[in-house]
Amino acid sequence: MRKLLAVIRREFIERVRTRAFVLSTLLGPVFIALTLFLPLYLSGRQTAPKRIVILDGASGGLGARVDSLLRAAHYGTDESPRSKYEVEWLRTTRVDEVQDSLVRSIGLARSTTPHPDGVVVLTDQALDSGTLRYLGSNVGSPTDMDALQGSLQAAVLAERLSRANLDPEVVRRASSPIRLEKSKVTAGRLTGESGEASFFLAYVMTFVLYFALLIYGIQVMSSILEEKTSRVVEVLAASLTPLQLMLGKIVGVGAVGLFQLTLWAAAAFYLTTNLGPILGLMHVSPDVATSASVPSVSIDLLLVFLTFFVLGFFLYAGLYAAVGAMCSSYQDTQQANMPVTMGIVAGFMCMFPILNEPDGALARVLTMVPFVAPFATPLRYSITPLPLGELLLSMLMTALGVLGVAWLASRVYRIGILAYGKRPSLREVARWIATG
Repeated sequence: MRKLLAVIRREFIERVRTRAFVLSTLLGPVFIALTLFLPLYLSGRQTAPKRIVILDGASGGLGARVDSLLRAAHYGTDESPRSKYEVEWLRTTRVDEVQDSLVRSIGLARSTTPHPDGVVVLTDQALDSGTLRYLGSNVGSPTDMDALQGSLQAAVLAERLSRANLDPEVVRRASSPIRLEKSKVTAGRLTGESGEASFFLAYVMTFVLYFALLIYGIQVMSSILEEKTSRVVEVLAASLTPLQLMLGKIVGVGAVGLFQLTLWAAAAFYLTTNLGPILGLMHVSPDVATSASVPSVSIDLLLVFLTFFVLGFFLYAGLYAAVGAMCSSYQDTQQANMPVTMGIVAGFMCMFPILNEPDGALARVLTMVPFVAPFATPLRYSITPLPLGELLLSMLMTALGVLGVAWLASRVYRIGILAYGKRPSLREVARWIATG
């Protein structure tokens, strides 16, 4: 036991002390914070209003309607909303000449007088065809263009209804769109979490599991292959059994991964539970903080996530360890580890059917399959908590899969770690398992 602990300690310390581990551990919470708060900060920042000139060459009241709607557009819904546009309305019968003059003043950054950011051109032909022209310096912004198009569309619709002797206000109220407000219900109570937040949490958890299992599993394989190619394993085998060597590497690397993910999970828990105060320090308006679709991370979800990471890591690390013991070069491992990697990819792909029907028959079956349960069970739990019996059964089935893989990997490792030369065939590997 002392020798096994020595191997575990060596593998853990050797990786934790590296600069790459320290940087990735520190940058993880920074990345989480940027993902959560940067979009909210940018959406709540003090954006200067766009200077829009309405070049009105149309008959009727289209120009007045556009002017009214653009002046009414604001950022935010708090007590002091900010105007989106500074509007200047020009009526003229010489649309082309005035348009050319205005275009020459757009985008003049060093101009001593205020210049327009864009020009909306209104004509009777544009009203009939439904194609209005906007000439501006910010046409590459989808958000700005969608907002402007929405205001223009409402003005054109109102003008058309008015010309058809229909009351635009009555039609507007009858055709106003509905908004479906989605709220998550867990265990018979409202959580206040939106559908977008639930999807975001499920996606991030699956994404983190995918890369963590892949990266740390390959680290186990590379470490074994490095000692094998350098013949260090022959020295270690004199005082340690092959099983002790394999378990020491798997547990040591797994402890590094668990340590790093625990720090990241703790950072995510702190940031999501203190969203309001942090946004207040950033001087973000209250309406932005209230409308933020940020998922809540509970303690029980963190425990389920970390538990299945450990189970999934031991499952796939055992397979990667067997691949590293079988091969004698990095070129061989690139082909030999493909089936193991495809298992992790399959687990990641299970996210999509589970998101569509988290309590369906397929989702329940996937939580009992050891090779995909590390992905399926935390994903289902993040959407709706599983019954305790189903959760424990999923853990048991995955643990049995870990034991089965450990038995197979130990037999392959025992012979393969001291085998050099050509990579063994599947028949030879089967013989190692049978005689190991």
